[in-house]
Amino acid sequence: MAKKKSQRPKKTKKSVRRSPKWRRIKRQWKHFSANFFQKMGCVVVFLLILFALLFALVFRYLNHSIELNEEETARQEELAQKKDFVKRLVPTAQSLQREYGVLASVSLAQAMLESDFGRSQLASQDYNLYGVKTDPSDPNKALYPTLEFQNGEWVEIMDAFKHYNSWEESMREHARLIVNGTSWNPQQYAAVLAGQNYQEQAQGLQSSGYATDPDYADKIIRMIEDWQLNQYDQPMTH
Repeated sequence: MAKKKSQRPKKTKKSVRRSPKWRRIKRQWKHFSANFFQKMGCVVVFLLILFALLFALVFRYLNHSIELNEEETARQEELAQKKDFVKRLVPTAQSLQREYGVLASVSLAQAMLESDFGRSQLASQDYNLYGVKTDPSDPNKALYPTLEFQNGEWVEIMDAFKHYNSWEESMREHARLIVNGTSWNPQQYAAVLAGQNYQEQAQGLQSSGYATDPDYADKIIRMIEDWQLNQYDQPMTH
């Protein structure tokens, strides 16, 4: 008889029983990792939002700085233009004071106020610095809308203004007007020439009816003082 091979008993895998402590650690790890990645996602979103806000603030600041620089540049250019305007008129104003008696500061302040430092259309195109009007029949007249103070209020009307060939011609004509008066009243502006300082001459312009603006004298005086125009006045000879 053949011998039977002896068979070894099969090994059975032992079931590994994990301790409750291990299972608790595993649960805690899963819970921690889930919360961690969830929180990390929130942090990332928060950082992105924060970055976007910071970027917006920086962009707004830079844009505002550019606007401020542009405004400051524009102000400096405007101031330079005004100074050039005054500088150009000073010699003529001083010469006319010596010849006619109208203070250089008053002549300059009127030109600056009436013409907006030479930038008005009447001044830039027709060289009329003082808003001097003319007869409607004047063939060289220039028609412009203007504000007049009538019956306690400002109204806009169309009126005829004189045309000149240069600012210097306009200044000389203005001085002659103050000295010679109007065709109907040669003493129209005598109060101006009687003034011994710029305050009195400015008040003389208003009391003589040079302009309908009730604050005209104050505006002239303020212009003189803001720009220190009295430094250009010549010694009074009368």
